[in-house]
Amino acid sequence: MRFLIVDAFSKRLFGGNPAGIVILPKGLDFPSDETMVKTAAELRYSETAFVSIMGNNEFRTRYFTPAAEVALCGHATVGAFCALAHLGIIKKEDTCINHTMAGDLEIEVGDEYVMMDMATPKEISTISDEDSLRELYNVLGSEYEKTTGLLPEIISTGLPDIIVPFPSKEALNAITPNMKALAALSERYNVVGVYAFSVATEENLTAHTRDFAPLYDIDEEAATGTSSGALTYYLYKNHLIENNSEVIFLQGEAMGRPSEIKATLCFSDGKCKVKVGGNAVILAEGEIYL
Repeated sequence: MRFLIVDAFSKRLFGGNPAGIVILPKGLDFPSDETMVKTAAELRYSETAFVSIMGNNEFRTRYFTPAAEVALCGHATVGAFCALAHLGIIKKEDTCINHTMAGDLEIEVGDEYVMMDMATPKEISTISDEDSLRELYNVLGSEYEKTTGLLPEIISTGLPDIIVPFPSKEALNAITPNMKALAALSERYNVVGVYAFSVATEENLTAHTRDFAPLYDIDEEAATGTSSGALTYYLYKNHLIENNSEVIFLQGEAMGRPSEIKATLCFSDGKCKVKVGGNAVILAEGEIYL
């Protein structure tokens, strides 16, 4: 099987979020779940995507952290389809279908980027009572302040996350989560983790973001596509962006791996479509023997 290491949401090596990509030979079934978990753990990246080629620009992708399977992973999807283009399996300007546990998602392959559909946004709940707010911010190593006018919300565009607002980039960068407590809190809320953000003051940038998912052995992640989709919907829902907006998020700054994530939102005929994408670069490729 062909495998690649791809830095997603970056235009340069050692930026963005690295992912393992395993391309199955056409007609070959996925390895066992146990084998795919062990492979993800061996590669040591936050997610590894296993891609089955179905033909006619159709693919089935499964995503594994070093601990478990997840329904969808944005940065691994960007990495996977950039890898498929790199290998000549797809070409620029193709539109592909990616069958995932989160649904069948359309992928647009551009000249230097991949844009992918997110699952239909779901508003799960709002965290509003004082005790829960204090607990959440304390677990993140901060204090709850009524300065943003916004409340944390659990939203999913493929995977559920708690979207947590902070008043400034400085406050965002200062947080130091208690990872054990955050993993327990994530399990209790039935979410992947926390996507914290502050509204940007710079031109051509919408928000600074940080992502924490210790329940899945990911203390902090440099770029997170599904969380970016959830945040895009959150910003629209809270009147911070308009319909037909394009937004740019900067993630991974605190890790020394700045990642630029593009997202678009279109609400039409009662349906909301969110797309997330960006660039990716290939670091390495070779054969993996499973």
